[in-house]
Parts: sequence; structure tokens; C-alpha cells
Amino acid sequence: MYKSMRQCIDELEQTGQLLRIGQAVDPYLEMAAIHRQVHRDHGPAIYFEKIKGTPFPAVSNLFGTMARMEFLFRKSQGPLQSLMDNYGNPLALLPRVRQWVPLAATALNALPRRVRTGLPAAIRLRDVNADMRSHWRARLPVLECECRIQDLPQIQSWPMDGGSFITLPQVLSMAPADRQRIMQSNLGMYRVQLSGNDYITNQEVGLHYQIHRGIGIHHTQAIESGRPLKVSIFVGGPPAHTVAAMMPMPEGLSELTFAGMLASRAFRYALIDGWVISADADFCILGTVAPDTKPEGPFGDHLGYYSLKHPFPYLNVEKVFHRNGAVWPFTVVGRPPQEDSVFGKFVHRLTGNVLPTQVKGVREVNAVDAAGVHSLLLAIGSERYVPYAPRQPREILTQANALLGFNQISLAKYLFICAGEDAPTLKATDVKAYFQHILERVDWRKDLHFQTQTTMDTLDYTGPELNKGSKLVVAVAGEKRRSLCLEVPESLVLPDGYDHPRLILPGLLVVQAPSWTSNQEDSHDGALADPRTPVKDYCAQMDRLTPNLMRQQGVAWIVLVDDSEFCAQTLDNFLWVCFLRSNPSHDTYGIQAFFEAKHWGCRQSLVTDARIKPHHTSLLQPDPTVEKRAAERCSNFI
Repeated sequence: MYKSMRQCIDELEQTGQLLRIGQAVDPYLEMAAIHRQVHRDHGPAIYFEKIKGTPFPAVSNLFGTMARMEFLFRKSQGPLQSLMDNYGNPLALLPRVRQWVPLAATALNALPRRVRTGLPAAIRLRDVNADMRSHWRARLPVLECECRIQDLPQIQSWPMDGGSFITLPQVLSMAPADRQRIMQSNLGMYRVQLSGNDYITNQEVGLHYQIHRGIGIHHTQAIESGRPLKVSIFVGGPPAHTVAAMMPMPEGLSELTFAGMLASRAFRYALIDGWVISADADFCILGTVAPDTKPEGPFGDHLGYYSLKHPFPYLNVEKVFHRNGAVWPFTVVGRPPQEDSVFGKFVHRLTGNVLPTQVKGVREVNAVDAAGVHSLLLAIGSERYVPYAPRQPREILTQANALLGFNQISLAKYLFICAGEDAPTLKATDVKAYFQHILERVDWRKDLHFQTQTTMDTLDYTGPELNKGSKLVVAVAGEKRRSLCLEVPESLVLPDGYDHPRLILPGLLVVQAPSWTSNQEDSHDGALADPRTPVKDYCAQMDRLTPNLMRQQGVAWIVLVDDSEFCAQTLDNFLWVCFLRSNPSHDTYGIQAFFEAKHWGCRQSLVTDARIKPHHTSLLQPDPTVEKRAAERCSNFI
């Protein structure tokens, strides 16, 4: 549909979906502040004509609303949706004669198309010159011009960021081999740090790829084989290429196939000296992964917190190419919802019917955006194993284990799964109804299943160290067990220091607790006391002060927080606090808790400690001066 980013921008402007800013703007914080304010108001895409320190214009909020996302892919979405919906049963498409032509075209576009350069295979990248680039202008416009890293827009979104970053990169890697196979490539969106820290200006850029990412497999293969890992970073090009970089494709299946189908145009590429060149990109950074690591970050991330500075791979930059008239697309991440939330909804809409074909019995899965996606997964499965007996979690436990081993879903920290037979109309996307269903039926004595000492999302700092934490599966099946309270029980008595209880959902209370650090006391030998002791004491006191809290009062779940009023303002506030400030193995407690045969459970209300802990990272806070200036500018623009 679109052959270039420029073509897309032109159409958005012609249809009144683009805000053009002609005044010079500062890439340090100001562009991000403008973006956040326009996105917050569900505004148009933003075209920044003049940016301080760079000759290139930039565009953001391109994918800022679902309506605009659907507009961009209005021609390709239907056929692609049909292919995805019938992923596990392609024969179902045979009777649909009218769809054969668009479906066949979509399928053909899945195959990447190589652009021949006419150069000998032995040509080295450093030998590519201006005459060659001029010769390729029509077929490989991205190679028409060269620049340096410092010439690119140095956009910094948050005050504590470690430097400027590429926030919409398309990072392509292939396993080192004598014969490269483009269909085995990996295209991912891993943030790239352009400046700051110890990177040598124009020679090195940081490459932050998280756990469970395809490029990690290629990196491992490169280390084992002793070969260099050549990486290409594309920015811009057809919008479909950006979306494809975010696609969680199965291992061994290249995202380039999805890029071609979504763009209604095959991904065009060339191979030069072992690097893949995207013919249609606006920018192309080529480099080789260094043998060591360097500190990368901090960076204000999509969970609403900073990810800290850690050793990560980096690239030794060989070349930076760009097309004539190149435009730099970027986004701003932060506490959801942001522009990347729309990416997630769009991808889920396209691929939502694929998962049930891969994990049998699973009917629906909702990765909750308000909780940071990976932190909370709500699923509906099937319970068919023993139909002649009262329903209880059996098959859904198998499905939960399968989900935790499936692609990036494996990063889920909290996974709730229930049997669809108990409520045929229940939807995992209806978070309120889903939790009410769970809390009416859950048996905290046996329905909690922990995985400890396991991997965790790289951006989640609730665990004891980077990439390390725990998981909790709550599997519920059967008849309704209890009625839930619809208001804070009048008989509720809280221990000293705990107050302001608020009802979030039926049966779910938040209680404002003393700050986590004030609950710790030094032991007699000078060591820090077990920080879990105060919460255990709280549970014991609650059992004495308000007996039978769950059975008689209908309080199934209590969440301890720093600010109960904030959590009660919106459900999204609660989801963000509860699931992004707790590590299941360390922060799950219960009234009348017990261990039995290495299984932990509780006979009364579950208690989750969702307060900020000292090892958590800082909340994202914008610079108020910059925000005010951006607001003034936006009032003139809109």
C-alpha cells in the first residue's frame, strides 16, 4: 500500500490526520512532551519540520489511535485477518471463492524480494562509494546518502534517560552462516542508544535486547561459531515494517513475511558484505556486535518506570545510510496507555485467533496493557478432562503451563486462567467481570501455583535481580463459592498504621499501609530484619480483629498499597500498582496461611504487598518546565 514513509505522511496530511509543526523544536524532552500531550488528546500524527541539531524532520504519533492504525492498513488488514483466523485450518478458505485473489496476493507478498545490486559477492561494505549509490538510486533509495550517528535526531524522552535513543527501530539479524537465508532472519524492536554513557560518538551504539528475544539466539550462535554477528538497524520505510518488528513471530519464521503481507508489498532487500539492506527504509545503520558489553540506559520505559543502567551488547558502527528526503519516525513510551498500546491492540486483533490453534483448549488470552502487558495475563480455557465429576482445575493447569512456554507469553508474571464452561459469555477483555468471576470461585487453599527462581521480563524490577523473579498461576474452575462484598464491610477493623480501605472491585480491597521501609527494624545483631515479618503480623492481626473476613464479610483479596485513594480512582491505577509493584514469591501472603506437601495456600483472604520497595526503580516524572512550554506550543498548534 505505502512504498515509503513519505507517501504515508502525505496521505495523512491530505486526509486531515497530520499536525505539521514548522517551528524549530528541541529533541531534548520537548518533542516527547509535545507527543505525549497530543497523544493524550487522541490527536493526529505529528510532523516536526525543524529539529535542533539535525537536518532531518521527524514524525510521531503515527500509530496513535486505533482508527488511524486501521486507516493505514485498510487495504491489507482484511485478507491478512482471514489468513490469520484460519492459520490452523487453511482448508476452511477453499469455499470462499471471492477471497482467493486477495488472499493469494497477500500470501505472495509474504516472500521477501531480493534486489540485485550487480556487485560481486566479495565486495566489502567499506568499498561502497557514491558512484555505486547513485547507480542504485531507483532500486535502493536508502543507500543514496550517507551521514553520521550524531547527525540523526538525538531525541531524549525523559529527564533521567542516559542519552538519546531510537524508539522505533527495526533491528535485523541472521545467524552467521556460509549461506545466509533471509527467511530465517529475525526482525525485532530493541531500543538503540545513540549517545551517552561510554559509547564512542559515531562509532558505537547500544543494543538493548531483552530476554526471550530472537536476536539472542543469533548472538549465541555467533559466539559459538566464532563469527561476527552483523546487524542492520532500519528506521522508517513503509509503516508495516515498523509494526512487523513488534510482531511476536514463532522461532524460525521471519517477521519479514508479516511485513510483506501487511504492506501489500513484498519486503525488498539487498545483501552487501553479509548485511541486509532494506531497500525501502528511510535510514539504515549497519554494524557488528562487539565482543564485550557496555553500560546501556537508564531509559524511561513502557511500564512507567526507568529501566536502569546495565551491561548490554553494542554495535561497532560501519555505515549510516539514508534516502534523500528521509523522515525519522519515533515514539514515546511511558506508563500505559501510550502509542505502543495501540500496537498491541492491533496485533492482538490480527492474531487473537491464532493462539487457540497453537495451545489446544485455550479460548482467549488478554495481556493487560494497563498492567504493563507481561505482568498480567487473563486467560479462558476449557475444562474437559473429567466431565462426569464436579469441575475443578485440571486441563486448565495443562493449558497454563503451555501458555507459559509459548513465545513471549512465557514472560507473564501473573497468569489467571478459568474454565470457560463456568461462564460461556465471559470475556477476558472485560477485566472487571473477569476478576469478579475469579474471586467468586477461587479456592486460595489449592488454586495458587508458584514458579520461583525463574526468568522475568527484563524491564520488571520487582524481582531480586535483573531477569530473575517468579510467576503465579491462579487456576479456577467450578461453581460459585461465595458472595463478594459490594462495599467496605462496616465491621472491618484494621491493625494500627493500616487505614483508608477502599473497594476496587467486588471482594477486592486496597488498604493503605505504612511505607515499606518504615516496617523494617534492625535486629539485635545489626542485620536487617526480614521485611516480610510485618506483613505476616498484619495477616495474623487481621485474623484476630476481623475473623472470617472472606467467608462472612465477602473480602476475598486485600492489596496493601502506598496510596489507596490513587488506586481507587480508576481500575487502571489499581492494575498498574498491584501487578507492577509485586513479585509473587516475595509479596504474596494470606490470612491463615499454611504449607502442605510444599504447597502454599491460605484459608482466608489473600494478601498482596504492592507497595514500592527500595529496590524498585524510579517513577517516570516529566520536567514541569518543559511540559508547560510544550502545552503552550500545543495550544498554538491545535
